[in-house]
Amino acid sequence: MYRLLSAVTLQAATPGGRAWGCGRRGAHQRAGLPPLGNGWVGGLGLGLGLALGVKLAGGLRGAAPAQPPAAPDPEAWPQAVPLLEQSLAPRSLQTPASPHSRCFARAIESSRDLLHRIKDEVGAPGIVVGVSVDGKEVWSEGLGYADVENRVPCKPETVMRIASISKSLTMVALAKLWEAGKLDLDVPVQHYVPEFPEKEYEGEKVSVTTRLLISHLSGIRHYEKDMKKVKEEKAYKALKMMKGTMASDQEKELKEKGSKSNEKNDFSKAKSEQDNESKCRKHGKKKNDFEQGELYLKEKFENSIESLKLFKNDPLFFKPGSQFLYSTFGYTLLAAIVERASGYKYLDYMQKIFHDLDMLTTVQEENEPVIYNRARNKSGIKEQGKVLSVMRSKRFYVYNKKRRLINTPYVDNSYKWAGGGFLSTVGDLLKFGNAMLYGYQVGLFKNSNENLLPGYLKPETMVMIWTPVPNTEMSWDKEGKYAMAWGVVEKKQTHGSCRKQRHYASHTGGAVGASSVLLVLPEELDTEVINNKVPPRGIIVSIICNMQSVGLNSTALKIALEFDKDRSE
Repeated sequence: MYRLLSAVTLQAATPGGRAWGCGRRGAHQRAGLPPLGNGWVGGLGLGLGLALGVKLAGGLRGAAPAQPPAAPDPEAWPQAVPLLEQSLAPRSLQTPASPHSRCFARAIESSRDLLHRIKDEVGAPGIVVGVSVDGKEVWSEGLGYADVENRVPCKPETVMRIASISKSLTMVALAKLWEAGKLDLDVPVQHYVPEFPEKEYEGEKVSVTTRLLISHLSGIRHYEKDMKKVKEEKAYKALKMMKGTMASDQEKELKEKGSKSNEKNDFSKAKSEQDNESKCRKHGKKKNDFEQGELYLKEKFENSIESLKLFKNDPLFFKPGSQFLYSTFGYTLLAAIVERASGYKYLDYMQKIFHDLDMLTTVQEENEPVIYNRARNKSGIKEQGKVLSVMRSKRFYVYNKKRRLINTPYVDNSYKWAGGGFLSTVGDLLKFGNAMLYGYQVGLFKNSNENLLPGYLKPETMVMIWTPVPNTEMSWDKEGKYAMAWGVVEKKQTHGSCRKQRHYASHTGGAVGASSVLLVLPEELDTEVINNKVPPRGIIVSIICNMQSVGLNSTALKIALEFDKDRSE
């Protein structure tokens, strides 16, 4: 205390003590008052000393004994953990709530919980969802990361690969040309693309048509080149399906026979069939698409005609029209047909369609253009130690054999624009789905509302597109069939007060590091009670994800039914 007071008085007394001399004393002198003597410094020091002494004495009298440091509260730690996790995990980004979305609060909460569970189950870094009801977008939201390394969260505007949903977009181009009389769906493809050679199957000349290509009935291969493996795989699936339909009948026969000897015979017979099935499975098992080398092509193709060299000289796997064989290469040939029938480059013609549909964020996937809302990383391609070019790939992911998340390799999708090469957002896909639904339904409303605008495609065209085609399959829902670039499930109810199958159309997508789905659930309209309604009427759900091999169709259907439930109430 003595030292502190001494320092203060010394600073005030010295000429360098400008805080006091220029302050209080200087002000005194500038005011014209008599000059202060050196004695005022001692008075000030005495006053400060007395004041500090009184303060210290009061503090000592009221002070309690020092307490040891408090032990940490175990219950306080868990409260701090979520704060840390919240700083690391992205917030769920969604569009601002609209008056329409407030009506679907329950459906949104339920669907968000479902998506979180699916995301966690498959370990997807990011997923984006969009839902529209009766033509109005009511919910769009991003969960997780679009870019894990840079902590870029998914949001409704995030652009991702839509994979095979591109086929449904290409169908619109074909349909517009057909409506304009520029394209005949049933003439051989050589009429438009003579570069594609005529084909034979088992020594017989056969015709591949546009209609067969659209519904995957052409016999043109997919990524698997081994015809024997493909045929054995299809034979195994056919056997499995046949056994499934016969299972209930066989169980009834076993119960009716009753004798142990017959049961033993039947058991041995069933065992033999099972062994044959496993043998067929062993020899017929083929690689999945993501094990095929052609899926990871890095070569840039300038146009669709040039892309034909990948498969045009390969033999047909089946006689056209006889069997279903899903083929992305078939849509590469369809892109060439669009070019010849329209007189435009395929991508130019598609961009015109996207403009008409107001799909402003839907583009072909290329490295050079700047595309907003897609995260990218740089990776050099080297040859003999020299970096030839710098390729920038989107952030798409897969798990390696050690179950560690890794970036997918760079791929160039120019060989399959029409079948799986477009990028888009959930918002654009909702617009596309609503345009298709409007065209499908507008014919029903014409009698009650003559002022309705025509659909982008005519009602009869949409009915054709969404009509299931015989001999086809819908791999993402066994209840349905493939139609024309869409999978379609028809309305069905076998028993009263039992499961009711709703009519819907959808297409899924699977690409390197990406999965997607677009699902359209039309309202079950009563033609007698549509006077106060306008199309489109129904639920559209779009989901895109930056992880490959994620089945999303059943999730989209569940979400659509949740919103349909709130809509009905």
